[in-house]
Formats: sequence, C-alpha cells, structure tokens
Amino acid sequence: MDTAQTATADASPETGPEARIQELEAALEDMRERWMRSEAEMQNLRARTKRELDDARQYATQKFARDVVEAAENLKRALASLPHATEGEDRLIARMREGIESTERSFIGILERHGISATDPAGAPFDANHHQAMAEQHSEEHPQGTVIQAWTPAWKLHGRLLKPAMVVVSKGAPPADTPASDKTSA
Repeated sequence: MDTAQTATADASPETGPEARIQELEAALEDMRERWMRSEAEMQNLRARTKRELDDARQYATQKFARDVVEAAENLKRALASLPHATEGEDRLIARMREGIESTERSFIGILERHGISATDPAGAPFDANHHQAMAEQHSEEHPQGTVIQAWTPAWKLHGRLLKPAMVVVSKGAPPADTPASDKTSA
C-alpha cells in the first residue's frame, strides 16, 4: 500500500478528525459525569461526618446525664417525704423544706440549660417507647391505655429519650359484676 492510499484511508469518515472529536467529547462527558458523581459523594460524606460529629458532641454526656437525673428524682423524693407545710410547724422543718425546694429548682434549671428535660405523662396515652408500665388499675375517669399516674417523669436529652417514665396505666372502667369492695381496692 502506498502513501496515497494510506492518506485516503486515514481521511475516511470513521477515522477522520470529526470522529476523533466525537470520541474526545464522549470521553470528556464521561469524565464530567464521574467528576459530578464524585463531587456529590464528597458532599454527602462531609454532611454525614458533620452530622455524626454534632450528634457525638450533643449526646456524649448521655450516660452521665442518665445518672444525674437520678439525683433530681431523689430531690423530689426528699420533698415528698417531708410532712406538708402547716401553720406553726417546727422552724427547722420549714427551713429544710425551703432549702430542698430551692436546691431542686436550681438543679432542674441547670439540667434544662444543658438540654435535659422532664415530662410528666399523666393523662397521656401509654407509649411503650417513652413509658414503662409499673402497674395497671381500673379507672372510671381514664380510658383504657391512659397513664393515670407517673411515679417518675420521662427524661430526655436534646429530645432523645434518656430514661422512660415509670407509670400506672388504666385498665378502663371496672367490670360491672365486680363487688364494690373490689372497686375501691384497685
């Protein structure tokens, strides 16, 4: 094959400059798509990493906070164990009650500033995700499945459950054939 025939073969439409340009444009488009996907993956990775770091910072104290709410509940129990305020009560008891109340208010305020909050679920529907049923009892005032009383509140850290509320749940109205003595003992 001589050089004239080779030049004619190179100039054919399949291997000509236009075909080469199309081939390079296709390769460029492929590279652009790969780059865009890679860039999107990097943005997703950055966002996920930031979210995980924020969560780690926000919830790093979760175990400590769970222990601290025990102290708040103990302050509440200390107040409940004192006799109710009466006219002419012993001054020492009155000052002790005031001191514990003041300490409890201050302590709850500190917890709230750090994202720890308590909610009293009394009267709300029972939710196994936020409540721990400690007892069930009949109640004519509350429909079945309603929290009658909370022994402890539900505690949350920045909206995430820290400790479920210990509650008493209604069984609904007592059966009609139950004797009156059974109704009052429930």
